Amino acid sequence: MPIETGKPAPNFTLPDADGNDVTLSDLRGRDVIVYFYPKDETPGCTKQACAFRDLHAEIRDEGAEVLGISPDDGASHREFVANHELPFTLLSDPDKQVMSEWGAWGEKSLYGKTVVGVIRSTVWVGPDGKVVKHWKRVGRAADHPAKVLEALRGGG
Repeated sequence: MPIETGKPAPNFTLPDADGNDVTLSDLRGRDVIVYFYPKDETPGCTKQACAFRDLHAEIRDEGAEVLGISPDDGASHREFVANHELPFTLLSDPDKQVMSEWGAWGEKSLYGKTVVGVIRSTVWVGPDGKVVKHWKRVGRAADHPAKVLEALRGGG
């Protein structure tokens, strides 16, 4: 089932950095920003995570929770969180099952070559569990969190 605006977001359960399961449907009643990124501690992913960190209080003020998902394991996530003081939850999807279901795993262009990997994307899931907005391919990782905040505030 592809991610479609107005349709229910596929539920998932993934482990956080400490191995505790996080289930999307448990967060019903609030907005959830689910962002998919390739790898902890890489330049673009670090800039994006730090931008979400810097806007986290404002995103929370809009009633939204942020979840970051990558194939990295819990130990990598713990180090990434500690190194950059990230105040939101990172989840591990090592078999890329959730990423595949959410359209965040597949062919992409990297330095002019077609490769298979994580497609940097973000999905805003509303309090009712339905997709409000889907950013299918995020170009400028560092600028993207500001666009998410703008959308949460009603600006697109």
